[in-house]
Amino acid sequence: MKQFFIWALLCFTTFVSAQEDLTVSVIDFENQRPISNITIKLSNSTRNSTLLQTTNLQGKAIFRNIPALDGYQVSFEETADYVAERSDIISIRSNQNPNVTLILKRTNTVELDEVVIARNSTSKINRRDAEVSFELKAAEIQEIPFEGRDITRVLYRLPNVSQATGFFAEAPNVSINGANPLFTSYLIDGMDNNERFLGGQKFNIPSGFVKDITVLTSNFSAEYGLTGSGIIDITPRSGSNEMTGETFFITRPGPSIDGKSSFAQRDLLGNQVKNGFARYQAGGGVGGAFVKDKTFYYFNFEHTTDVKDNLLNVPELGVAETVRGNNTFNYFSSKIDQLWNKNFRSSVRANIGIVEVERQGGGLDGGATFASAGNSQQRNSILLSLKNSYNFGKISGETNIQYNRFRWNYADPVHVNSSQVIVLGINDETLAILGHPGYVFDALENTIQIQQKFKYYTENHTFKSGLNYIRGNHELFGGGNPNGNYTVKLNQSQIDGIRNSGVGSSLDVSDIPLDAQVINYNVELRPASFGTHQDIYSVYLEDLWSVSDKLNITLGLRYDYDNLSKGGGNKGDYNNLAPRFNFNYKLTNNSSIRGGYGIAYDKINYGLYSDALQQNTTSADYKTQLQEFIRLGVLPANTNLEAVTYNGNIAANLSNVSYLQGPTGDQLQSEREGAFSNERRILNPNGYNNPYSHQFALGYQLQADGNQLFFVDLVHNRGENLFRLRNLNAAAEYPIDPSNVIIRTQAEADASRPIPIVNGTATINGQTVSGVARNVVISETEGKSRYYAVSVNYQKTRGIDTYSYRLNYTLSALKNDTEDINFRAMDGNNYAREWGYSINDRTHNINGIYSFYPFSGTTITVAGLLQSGQPINRIPLGFGTTDLNGDGSGFSDAYQGNSDRFPGESRNSDRLPWSTTFDLGLQHQFKMAKNNKIEVRADIFNVFNAENLSGYSNNATQSNQIQGGSTASGLFTQRNASPPRQFQFGVRYLF
Repeated sequence: MKQFFIWALLCFTTFVSAQEDLTVSVIDFENQRPISNITIKLSNSTRNSTLLQTTNLQGKAIFRNIPALDGYQVSFEETADYVAERSDIISIRSNQNPNVTLILKRTNTVELDEVVIARNSTSKINRRDAEVSFELKAAEIQEIPFEGRDITRVLYRLPNVSQATGFFAEAPNVSINGANPLFTSYLIDGMDNNERFLGGQKFNIPSGFVKDITVLTSNFSAEYGLTGSGIIDITPRSGSNEMTGETFFITRPGPSIDGKSSFAQRDLLGNQVKNGFARYQAGGGVGGAFVKDKTFYYFNFEHTTDVKDNLLNVPELGVAETVRGNNTFNYFSSKIDQLWNKNFRSSVRANIGIVEVERQGGGLDGGATFASAGNSQQRNSILLSLKNSYNFGKISGETNIQYNRFRWNYADPVHVNSSQVIVLGINDETLAILGHPGYVFDALENTIQIQQKFKYYTENHTFKSGLNYIRGNHELFGGGNPNGNYTVKLNQSQIDGIRNSGVGSSLDVSDIPLDAQVINYNVELRPASFGTHQDIYSVYLEDLWSVSDKLNITLGLRYDYDNLSKGGGNKGDYNNLAPRFNFNYKLTNNSSIRGGYGIAYDKINYGLYSDALQQNTTSADYKTQLQEFIRLGVLPANTNLEAVTYNGNIAANLSNVSYLQGPTGDQLQSEREGAFSNERRILNPNGYNNPYSHQFALGYQLQADGNQLFFVDLVHNRGENLFRLRNLNAAAEYPIDPSNVIIRTQAEADASRPIPIVNGTATINGQTVSGVARNVVISETEGKSRYYAVSVNYQKTRGIDTYSYRLNYTLSALKNDTEDINFRAMDGNNYAREWGYSINDRTHNINGIYSFYPFSGTTITVAGLLQSGQPINRIPLGFGTTDLNGDGSGFSDAYQGNSDRFPGESRNSDRLPWSTTFDLGLQHQFKMAKNNKIEVRADIFNVFNAENLSGYSNNATQSNQIQGGSTASGLFTQRNASPPRQFQFGVRYLF
């Protein structure tokens, strides 16, 4: 049946592709009434195209399903009744439906020789719906100082968007409405660009291929889904009849001229860098027409090399030297548009990313990882899409198909077939790390997306419907090292022998004496690739009802189904109906009020499902433990043990082996059955409910004149069914009296579990079994969040002035009882005590961008970002342990920030100080010929060299948001700081 559905969908989609409409409202200047039955022209000189439409009874003319391009202009030719009028130049982005107002003056109200171009003839406010969205065009992006042509660095210049604290180095660096950045939806030209294992972009599109960026933060159309957070949609560049392009070179010299800081900074992927860092970027793009007026192209290629130094420093072995490494980023993009006729067009787009981050050995401030243990992280992506758009009669359609491939090899070893060896000295200090990185994580995702859209137009209604199907095939080769990991201890004679051998920094596994004492040997017992497919079906219906020339009402309904919601149960989450309602009421020609309500469902990250497979086992002892949970009522009576368990990764540990002579995984399969684990997982027998959010919005817009726009939006999002972890064998809750702290031992905690653990075993039905787990964890969807915000914005475009600016102030609050798919309660499963401010919460966020144009070709841009401090999670200090309740989860750096807290403190109860950053961009363009220019540019980031402890993109493990001691103690350990003053220089040739 499923194959039939897919085949039918493919056949259906080939029949009839983002549907951009432009609505023109025509108003009589004298009586302010709509003018019907007059002809309006829409032209685009870049492609020599012209379209005509006649206004209806409400004075509206709709230009249907037009390409997302710059350079449009609406005009009215003079008649006996009205004077000619034309709009400013209009830019259309992907999936945008803008409105333009033309105000016409009668011929008898002006002198015959007067040319009328009314300043207020073009309305920039949204008169169509209540979508809360924000946009940056290519020209604006090119003026803003930002690092490395990485567009994510400009996104937090937009309202309701902030720099994020992630849970691993490569996590996305922007948060929308304070939500987990992994759940943001990334699109290119309306098509999927989401890495579905954890989240974020598959292809990190560089600025050279961007026409504009749109961020949808709330109350968006039923056409959009699979996120309860927000959407970032990139409209790519397209070619025109005139050949245009650019070549560029950018360098960041690094610490040699930057401000000084004792803290590490981050590369473009989020990994820490320090000494010797420098960046070099080069590339270019070109666009034009293969066939004038018919076939257009744009090609772009950008390359980045990061140079970075680590220090390898082991005095005991006589090694102290700098180890140089490189990161390389290569991004190729292309788009070809074909206009078959005025009613039918197609486009083909390709994006290819090849990214490699080298881990060359050593450490930022010194380390014992030798070059033989070097490895690299690879993030390679391919996106290929075909879009077809056309009109027939009162129907417009769009048919899209896209293929994606994404490979994330987190640690590709220099020596793939080697063991890992950790070498300890006589005092158990680490002298060397050699060979394999010690683990495997090599994920591969192949995805196909099919998208079908329709619009049907009547006098006062625009009906929109669509289907979207995404199938992702996931494979993961993960787990421990199949070649084995050795921890060895050397005596002084052996250490002296290595030092005197002269091997130095070339030390490798084979250089360690064969008679070295093996402290531990660990080997993966199941080195295999595993995975499954993820199918997501979406359908939506929507009606834009133009009730009058002043009032628009939008009614929509969306449905999503994700087959991963089945989990370990026998049915998925089939009830994901998401209604959408909003209105837009015109108060005057220059102002409107808008508002609405909608439900938006989230996707299920494959990582949640994959963890439940990888950290699972089918051993008889483990199934005995699960069966006991069923008897105790901890698991449902109808739990199917075959459905919730999986033969996942597991490693064996031995100590009585000779160096490099440890048994293989195949030889140790008998160890698997009785291996005790601190933690195991299962698929949830009840399945997973898709997370969702109730989204409320109310806003007011005012266009002060043709160049100035003011708007304010109130937003409230209520998140439900958020992911978190539940421990089926959790230790009993252990409230701690802040005035009399008594630490519970692990043995005491283990004895309080539903199935007590004693010396790595459990007794079930009188039988002692060892192949069990201390903690048995499932993912559940019971979390909640509450977000409130008011965003005030004022924008002024340049017009005929010598300046432009954007000002935004957002006052917000976000509380939740879970942060991430791996979030767990501090004490037992008591999530009531976890309710607190989100790790990405901001109270105040003030953004300002000011550009000054003192001379022709010169631009000076100042960008300021002021943010109140991020929350601090206060953990125990001075008790000899951070695990006060003895349950084994008191890890201090805490990826999820959910370690034991200082007695009497609530989660995220403290705050870091404000962050204040000002960046400066200086550029001048020298005109070489008619359309040829050379641009020189200098960017200075953090001009005043402020040392900010919060408000910048970082990894939770390395941030200042986890501090020891109570709030009252005032204790503070500085682990990190924002980048000091930094410089970036570039030259660009434009033609």
